[in-house]
Amino acid sequence: MAEVAPFTVVTTFAGCGGSSLGYKQAGGRVLLAVEWDNHAADIYRRNHATTDLFHGDIASISVDEVLRRTSLKPGELDIFDGSPPCQGFSTSGHRKMEDTRNQLFREYVRLLRGLRPKAFVMENVGGMVMGKMRLIFAEILKELKESGYRVSARKLNAANYGVPQARQRMIFVGVRKDLGIDPSHPEPTHAPISVSAALRGLRLDEAEVAHLLEIGKQKGIYQQWQFMKPGSNLSKLGLKNGFNTVRLDPMKPAPTITKSAGSLGFGGLLHWAERRAMTVAEMKRLSGFPDDFDFGDKYKAAVERIGNTVPPPLMKAVASHIRATVLEQL
Repeated sequence: MAEVAPFTVVTTFAGCGGSSLGYKQAGGRVLLAVEWDNHAADIYRRNHATTDLFHGDIASISVDEVLRRTSLKPGELDIFDGSPPCQGFSTSGHRKMEDTRNQLFREYVRLLRGLRPKAFVMENVGGMVMGKMRLIFAEILKELKESGYRVSARKLNAANYGVPQARQRMIFVGVRKDLGIDPSHPEPTHAPISVSAALRGLRLDEAEVAHLLEIGKQKGIYQQWQFMKPGSNLSKLGLKNGFNTVRLDPMKPAPTITKSAGSLGFGGLLHWAERRAMTVAEMKRLSGFPDDFDFGDKYKAAVERIGNTVPPPLMKAVASHIRATVLEQL
């Protein structure tokens, strides 16, 4: 049986490489990644050493440079990927319509129109369809369709695709109109995976655990740990804005891991049996990363990257679906 050639991918707003890992697991070859953040770019290089990385502002890379670096012509790329920063849309932020980060999708659209890939994937938070942000969602949908694509947008829960974390993401899938194929999304592939099942057999760094336990003895939110039932958050105890500080329920998937979890304060995930925050190794497991994925040795920075990334199994499911329903039909 002939070996199936890998499909090609260019990814923007690449972060630490969670999406790239998912594409590779689905049989893709990431030809180029674009990322401006220094730490994210460093983590990307650690884990995707063979992928060409453009470390800089997406606004400063032209369509011609992308084509030159990938040795492609317009229309040849299989999948164009991107996750424009979502802080302006997030339900955990201030949700400001004028937030300049809400406009970064225009750079994505600029490259999309020049590259004319067969399909595209754009990912964002589910909160962009709530309240006034629906106006921006409608604008994004309009721009993508006017770029020459049939487009479908749907919220997917990562917990339904092998990630032990209830993380809702808005996934836009587009297929170039001339290909005559309607875009669609993968159906759930997994039953929910509990925290305890996900962490089974994991070896922890004893020094890191000891450090987190020592912090857990200090005053602050950790003093409320004993009053929190597994699965509950600090807002249940009357603390304003405490909904992101959760004592995990070992029998359920974790809630969404946010980048603020690395501050070891408000916004953290707490162990159900020990008065401490979760280790980096535990949060990797809860986000669907392999144990050997290297996030570096700085706790806060590592958690920020985990909180901002697309869980690899979710992107693997999306990419595998596009491969089967679009690319293999051509």
